[in-house]
Amino acid sequence: MSIPSKSEFSKDEPAWGSSYRLVASDKWKAKSAAMGKAVTEALVDYAEPNPGMTVLDVGSGTGEPAITLARRVGPQGHVTALDLSAELLDIAKGRAQERGLKNLRTQPADVHAVPFADNCFDLATSRFGVMFFHDPVLALREVYRVLRPQARACFAAWGPFEQPYWQTTMGVVHKRVGGPLLRPGGPDPFRFAAPGSLSRVLRDAGFREVQEETKTVAWTWPGTAQEVWEQAQAVSVPFRPMLDRVPAEFWPEIHAEVHAAIEKFVVGDEIRFGATVMLASGRK
Repeated sequence: MSIPSKSEFSKDEPAWGSSYRLVASDKWKAKSAAMGKAVTEALVDYAEPNPGMTVLDVGSGTGEPAITLARRVGPQGHVTALDLSAELLDIAKGRAQERGLKNLRTQPADVHAVPFADNCFDLATSRFGVMFFHDPVLALREVYRVLRPQARACFAAWGPFEQPYWQTTMGVVHKRVGGPLLRPGGPDPFRFAAPGSLSRVLRDAGFREVQEETKTVAWTWPGTAQEVWEQAQAVSVPFRPMLDRVPAEFWPEIHAEVHAAIEKFVVGDEIRFGATVMLASGRK
């Protein structure tokens, strides 16, 4: 979901590829990329890609961190952007072409059945994707399989719901309508918010030298409160059941409350939320 989340990782969730989300992803691709830039850079720095590396980026959606990785590994390296949504990958491909990157290719595929041979990548990454794997251990075993010996897999996941971006948007709606924030058993952006939870899954998948840290980075929208709220509603698929049960007559007051809450984070022409994320890695 970019709200930096990604596209679907299970065919049981058809809403991930819905037309409204694709339109929103294209409409807001530049500003969404700007908002997610610090998280992208934090993950890429954490992953330590070297020139000439062959990298698999899982759940690339509209292109990050695959595009940043392609720049880092240089023309002698190569990045494969994998995602279940071919439509989102088309956006990623266009963004790469706009930047003159010839060392990035896209691959529509399910992370639970990665269509590559064993031992063929030097590095694997995923930004805001691992939380949505239908079976994270199975998916991470697939990532493990395609990595070369000694190679690392590095992930960024959302920290807790209790942080400015979420509290000023979905938190406002939840206070109004009550009930479950997320559909029980459905996609959960905060699945690995608890320290150590992602590390356990990495170990279960076979990774060693597992590391994890909590990091706070910039999360800045270069525009208005109305824009970021529109983008959040359109691309936040996990919250769709909650949004759909809001009575029509509630929406005017909700919009006003959300805008007022977001305005508290306005600095000049930007909205500076900040974001708490989990970074985790393991070695094959």
